[in-house]
Amino acid sequence: MAAKAKQDALKKLKAKKPLSPEVLAERKAAELAREQKQAAASAEKRAAFEQQKADRKAAKEKAKPKLALGLTETEKKAARDERYAARKKRRK
Repeated sequence: MAAKAKQDALKKLKAKKPLSPEVLAERKAAELAREQKQAAASAEKRAAFEQQKADRKAAKEKAKPKLALGLTETEKKAARDERYAARKKRRK
């Protein structure tokens, strides 16, 4: 029973007309368009990640404690507030 069904399916498949070159070209073009779209999205995502990485590095450098020598009380308070805001932002 299964062998007969298999033979029937093979006959049906062989009887099918081959795809025309136009259809094949159209499918290939669609595939290339999809790949280009995916590559663009990937590049955009990677660029966004690199930008975030650079922003974090810059924020880390900015938040480094300044030398206590020569700073006024207001400068010390501003530096402390910056560090606090950066820490609060990281926890979100």
